Amino acid sequence: MFKNECPGSREIREPKPEDIKCRHCGSDVEIWSDEVETKCKSCGNTVTRLLGPTCLDWCAFAKECVGENKYRRIKAGSSGKN
Repeated sequence: MFKNECPGSREIREPKPEDIKCRHCGSDVEIWSDEVETKCKSCGNTVTRLLGPTCLDWCAFAKECVGENKYRRIKAGSSGKN
């Protein structure tokens, strides 16, 4: 399967914005689907979320598919900051 056909990596390769609630002040915070943390524009605190299992956890071609920099950033955030 080629990376353009892989449905598991599409959200990582083509991230989309999402809104989550800041646990500090309750404001809506925009975070991209490939991010595990961002700053709240209302209170300035760091907002984190759990990034569930993705193809990065099991696919032998994950680094090649999404790119090594993005792979490292997501794996570091999903294992070290949650």
